[in-house]
Amino acid sequence: MDKDSSSPTESSLSCVRCGKPAFLQCPKCVELKLPRQGAAFCTQDCFKASWSFHKSVHVGSNLGHVSGSVPSNQSSDGWLYCLRKGQTRTSQLPHFDWTGTLRPYPISKQRLVPEGIEKPDWADSGIPKIEPSSDLQNIVEIKTPEQIERMRETCRIAREVLDAAARIIRPGITTDEIDDVVHQATIAAGGYPSPLNYHFFPKSCCTSVNEVICHGIPDARRLEDGDIVNVDVTVYYKGVHGDLNETFFVGEVDEASRHLVRCTYECLEKAISIVKPGIRFRDVGEVINRHATMSGLAVVKSYCGHGIGELFHCAPNIPHYGRNKAVGIMKAGQTFTIEPMINAGIWRDRLWPDGWTAVTADGKRSAQFEHTLLVTETGVEVLTARLPQSPNVFPWLNS
Repeated sequence: MDKDSSSPTESSLSCVRCGKPAFLQCPKCVELKLPRQGAAFCTQDCFKASWSFHKSVHVGSNLGHVSGSVPSNQSSDGWLYCLRKGQTRTSQLPHFDWTGTLRPYPISKQRLVPEGIEKPDWADSGIPKIEPSSDLQNIVEIKTPEQIERMRETCRIAREVLDAAARIIRPGITTDEIDDVVHQATIAAGGYPSPLNYHFFPKSCCTSVNEVICHGIPDARRLEDGDIVNVDVTVYYKGVHGDLNETFFVGEVDEASRHLVRCTYECLEKAISIVKPGIRFRDVGEVINRHATMSGLAVVKSYCGHGIGELFHCAPNIPHYGRNKAVGIMKAGQTFTIEPMINAGIWRDRLWPDGWTAVTADGKRSAQFEHTLLVTETGVEVLTARLPQSPNVFPWLNS
C-alpha cells in the first residue's frame, strides 16, 4: 500500500470499506492514476478484505484512446451491433430516425460466468421459464424472514457492485468497460449479473447515456465530458435478485442536467418516504408526478417499478406517473422497486432497433434512480441503501 501524501496528520479521504479516515492508497490505482477516493483505505486489513471487490476497478482502466473512438481490435474481438434483443448481430448501423445526438456503437462478446455460480433459468437459453407463468405475476408475495435475509445480503452486494462502477466513471471510459467492472465485481462476490442473457440482453448491466431513458446496452462509445449516464445493476445471489440504479455526472455537466438528475433523485426519495403498510401502490406515482411537474420535468409512463425476489420481475407494478390505475395496498413483507425515469422534455419514448434501448422522443435528456425496498411493520427498509463507504458522487448529499 502507498501512503497518501496529501497530509501527514489528517486525511480528507474515507476508507472504501469502513468509511474511516484513510491514509493508505491502493498501489495499482496510483499506477493507473485512478481517482483517489475509490483507492483509499485506513489499514492493510481493510484493503485485503476489500480486494475481491476493489480489484474490479482496475479492469479496463487503460484509457489511451481518442474519446468516442471504436477500439482498433474490433474485428478480432467480435465487436458487433445488437439487433432484435441480441438474437442477430450486424456490423452495419441500421437506418433509424434517431431522436438525439447519441448513436449505438459496436458491442463486445458476451461475458462468461464461471462454473459453480448459481444461475437463473435464462442464463443459457436466454428465455425465462418460471417467471412468465408464476402465480406471483398476479399475487404480491409476502416474504418469509428467511427470504428477507437473503434479499438483504443480495441487495448489499448489488450496492457494492454499483459503487464499484461509480468509482470508474469519468470522461474517456466506455460503457463496455463499466459493464466489465460490474460483471467482474458480481462474480467476485459469487453472484450472477441478472440482466445477462435475460430475454437475450447481451450485457451484465444497463448503461443509459443522455437521452437514453433505460435499458441502454454497454458498448464501445467513450463517455464525454458533460454526459450523464445511468448504471442499472441487478445481482442474483442465493436464489434472489437485488436491483438498483443511479445516474452519474461525467466531468463538468451543465446546470440543466444537474437540475434533472437532482430532481429525479428527490422524486425517488419522496416516493420512498410514503412507503408503509396501508399505502396504495398508485400513490407512489402521485408523489413522483407532483415533484417532477413542479420542477418543469416529465415522468415516463412506459416503464414502472416491479416486485422482486426469487423472480426478477413480478407483481406489483409500480407506475411513476399520476392518475395511474395500479391495484393494491402495501403490506409488511413485500419487496419491490421504485425507479422513476424523469425527462427534461416530453415524457414519450421511442425504441431503438436493438429492441432494448428506450430513448426520449424529443432527444432531450433523461435520468433515473432506483432502490429495492422492503415494507416493514412500521415503514420501509431500503435494501439497496447507500453505504458509509459508497463514493461521494452527489453534491447535494454534502449540504
